Amino acid sequence: MEKQQQAFFQTLQLSPEAQVEFGLQQEITRLTNENLDLKELLEKLEKNEKKLKKQLKIYMKKVQDFEATQATVQTERKRQELTRQVTVQRKEKDFQGMLEYYKEDEPLLVRNLITDLKPQTVSATVPCLPAYILYMCIRHADYINDDQKVHSLLTMTINGIKKVLKKHNDDFQMTSFWLANTCRLLHCLKQYSGDTGFMTQNTAKQNEHCLKNFDLTEYRQVLSDLSIQIYQQLIKIAEGMLQPMIVSAMLENESIQGLSGVKPMGYRKRSSSMPDGDNTYSLDAVVRQLNTFHSIMCEQGLDPEIIQQAFKQLFYMINAVTLNNLLLRKDVCSWSTGMQLRFNISQLEEWLHGKNLQQSGAAQTMEPLIQAAQLLQLKKKTSEDAEAICSLCTSLTTQQVSNREGICSGVGVSGSFLSTAAAHLQERNDPPQLLLDFKYMFPVLFPFSPSSITMDSIHIPASLNLEFLNKV
Repeated sequence: MEKQQQAFFQTLQLSPEAQVEFGLQQEITRLTNENLDLKELLEKLEKNEKKLKKQLKIYMKKVQDFEATQATVQTERKRQELTRQVTVQRKEKDFQGMLEYYKEDEPLLVRNLITDLKPQTVSATVPCLPAYILYMCIRHADYINDDQKVHSLLTMTINGIKKVLKKHNDDFQMTSFWLANTCRLLHCLKQYSGDTGFMTQNTAKQNEHCLKNFDLTEYRQVLSDLSIQIYQQLIKIAEGMLQPMIVSAMLENESIQGLSGVKPMGYRKRSSSMPDGDNTYSLDAVVRQLNTFHSIMCEQGLDPEIIQQAFKQLFYMINAVTLNNLLLRKDVCSWSTGMQLRFNISQLEEWLHGKNLQQSGAAQTMEPLIQAAQLLQLKKKTSEDAEAICSLCTSLTTQQVSNREGICSGVGVSGSFLSTAAAHLQERNDPPQLLLDFKYMFPVLFPFSPSSITMDSIHIPASLNLEFLNKV
């Protein structure tokens, strides 16, 4: 600061020309210094530019390398996907009809395939698909010689089915579904057991799918017993739905119009056991219910032999309930009731024929009712009439024919006629039976029914949520 002040005082002492020259020198010095500073700055900027250009080249090289790497990865990925597709196709081609699962997934398998499964989920697939899937799982456990896995899966399967049936003990569709699947699993364990007696209809491919290590005869017996229990539950449900309809439809509803006026005078004003209104049923309602039962069982793949036995049982119940009411109620014992009854029976027989059930034995169970209907239309006056009745009513017992309150009763039927008829019938030595046991159940049989389906052709839909199963 002091130097600047001294320089300033010295300048003031100079002449004007000297002051101008001094000022010019000062300005030249300043500009020179500024120029040098700018030159240094320019050199720095040029160095920085070179550095940045070098870095840019490096980064561009990295980008090019990255793009090249990505292209290589994409190419490799496509190649792997193509390889994977080829592998899947080869795996499908070599599928041996076995399904592998981890032991810890067994509860999930039983839950998704049995306890939580709704019949509608597999309605568009192969009938009895759960049974086929279970067999393929059993077969893989047999293939790897794991007896504990076979035992565990079969035990959990049987318990799972029992749990479903207990929960849905009034559901005809669910019960029919598991009757069909239990029977099919039983058939599979026979068809692929390696027993030559069950292999006569197998193809060479099916013989390759037989069990190799274990004899599951004892489990077949357990499944057979379970099938009987399910069948009995199915019949109980069906009978519970049909029974309230029978008396009204068979005896009280006029399927032939105008017959009510033909009743004897003494019975025209008697009230029936069913009140008028919503509790009355027509024969059409019974037929619709039978159609529903039949379509459900057929759609779910129940064996035709079992369907025949089921309808034989239901027709026996229709016969027993109707006949018991005839035997106990005078108000329905008339010529017109006999005519109505014969018409209704013919409609049921026609239904059986339309469903190809004429060989089921169901029509034969109606024979006592057919004879009772004929008896209602016969004359009951002379001893010749009594003899005709005895020769006709071969399926009715002595008590059923001679009962004073039932089918032989009526206006104009004398006690002496009933005594004469009873005397003719004494020669039969019939058991003293008046009413039929409508709860009686015929023994059920499950004939062996092999399937033509091969295990390696079965498709498992995604809706079953069985992604954890691996095809082998």
